Amino acid sequence: MNTKIKNIIFDLGGVILDIDENIVYQELEKLGIDVKELAHSKAFMDIMSKFDTGIYTATTFRRKLKALIGQDKMTDQKFDSIWNAMLLDIPRERMEAIEQVKQHYKIFLMSNSNEIHYDLYVRDLQLRFGYHEFDELFDKSYFSFAEHLEKPDPRFFELILDHEGLVPEETLFIDDTAANIKVAKSLGIRCYHISRDELVRNLFVGGVLKEGVV
Repeated sequence: MNTKIKNIIFDLGGVILDIDENIVYQELEKLGIDVKELAHSKAFMDIMSKFDTGIYTATTFRRKLKALIGQDKMTDQKFDSIWNAMLLDIPRERMEAIEQVKQHYKIFLMSNSNEIHYDLYVRDLQLRFGYHEFDELFDKSYFSFAEHLEKPDPRFFELILDHEGLVPEETLFIDDTAANIKVAKSLGIRCYHISRDELVRNLFVGGVLKEGVV
């Protein structure tokens, strides 16, 4: 298949933004919480899914998760500090690479994310790079909490394809999660499954995809 790529959909966490979920679990362990049991509990996964798809507000999420982990008295400030600890950095050279890519392709952001994390992303984006919203950097950004859909739900991909009028075969999806890649491929989208050890900027030269990436 030699269809020319015209559009690129980027995942955020693990692709553009460096993250480490283990830091949150380490902080919870310090509070005496069994993180293995928590991470695999149906209650935790249900709370997370409802927050990531915007069913729960930040206030409801904090209240329910505090109750689940037995930390009802924890301040919202402390809670958010722990919750945001997984968010590390968007390296400047990665941002510069994305800016170059935009000169050659229509680019989009597709992220499973939530209101608390989003507020921190945007603050960092403003303070460090001068962008007030991700829509100033990307042609359009799509966040699960705003769209009420999360990857790997095929409807999330279809929403972007339909809203933007994208041809799947002309669209490249870059993500670090196998389940998301599998669904995107089933819809005819070209994919690159990037590992956490890879640098997304190394997929491009001067903002153009390297030969052999797709």
